[in-house]
Amino acid sequence: LAACLLTDEPVILHNVPHIGDVRTMRALLESLGVEIATLDENTWRVQARHIQPADLDPDITRRIRASILLAGPMSARFGELTLPPPGGDVIGRRRVDTHILALRALGAQAEYNRAEKAFRFRADGLRGADILLDEASVTATENAIMAAVLARGETIIRNAASEPHIQELCHFLNGLGAHIENIGSNTLHITGVERLHGGEFTIGPDYLEVVSFIGAAVVTRGSIRIRNAGPEYLHMIRLVFGRLGVHWEVEGDDILVPAEQKLEIQPDLGNAIPEISVMPWPAFPTDLMSIAIVVATQAKGSILFHDWMYPSRMYFTDKLVGMGAQIVLCDPHRAIVQGPSRLYGENLESPDIRAGMALVLAALAAKGESLIRNVG
Repeated sequence: LAACLLTDEPVILHNVPHIGDVRTMRALLESLGVEIATLDENTWRVQARHIQPADLDPDITRRIRASILLAGPMSARFGELTLPPPGGDVIGRRRVDTHILALRALGAQAEYNRAEKAFRFRADGLRGADILLDEASVTATENAIMAAVLARGETIIRNAASEPHIQELCHFLNGLGAHIENIGSNTLHITGVERLHGGEFTIGPDYLEVVSFIGAAVVTRGSIRIRNAGPEYLHMIRLVFGRLGVHWEVEGDDILVPAEQKLEIQPDLGNAIPEISVMPWPAFPTDLMSIAIVVATQAKGSILFHDWMYPSRMYFTDKLVGMGAQIVLCDPHRAIVQGPSRLYGENLESPDIRAGMALVLAALAAKGESLIRNVG
């Protein structure tokens, strides 16, 4: 949606998800003057013809982390944006420095005005650059890509994140006339163009949603077929969940999860306790850690989970302990799960959206009724 700001021609988007974050992003774009029409249940027509770079409502920007994604396209095409701080899940400090440094490398002025409590972005024509991101941030990579496609000259983005939705963004932009090479790698080559044209694009599957459904089937000992699941992106995730005893079959672009799976954690050599650690894509993603922990509570054996990225990701495990799970929180980044545990329904408060989905899975596996507030 944010990338639609890069062209004044109409863009048709199919398979637009009905979720709160998308509705909030739509509200932000419309507040800037973007025309958005709902053509059918999942198809939108977006056109950014008459844009007014007005001050954005901080009550809206703080609802979603994705509001920061306006910085790249607005700087590239309109040369200015005043953006109140973005929001997002409370899972620890989430820095925006990488965004700022990347846009500065392309020639933008980017700073935080403490008096106004807002980020200010200004640009008088962006220039291609060789950018080394100081971390493989998904949204910073997306901002750098969107800014670079309209910058003069060549841009190389090193240490770029390479998640499926970044690859989709690149393919989408190329369909509008951008020149992006090495898609799917950690080093992107971009040749800037003067303008982008309109186009039509179908949004692909969300691997977080796919794996959430897989987890729901597994913890309830049920089966499920997930159509158009994008299994080509799930190789490492499949390997990691296999260590918990989870398996699924691939039939074309569908995933079939069989019922009554025997969940048993596979120990490391020498019968050592195995460890699941998060790493940047294509390794195991941090946003699936909560789901994996819930699945582990239903598997026989012990396993260590380690999320070094976010210091508050693991705190939701106290909710699982209250439901009957055997979990030792070693520190803010590590937890040991001993399973299987019989879970019981509870009244719960979700601390973030990924924990919210994990608690839904725990409630499905539990005996009795659960009430989950702030689920996301």
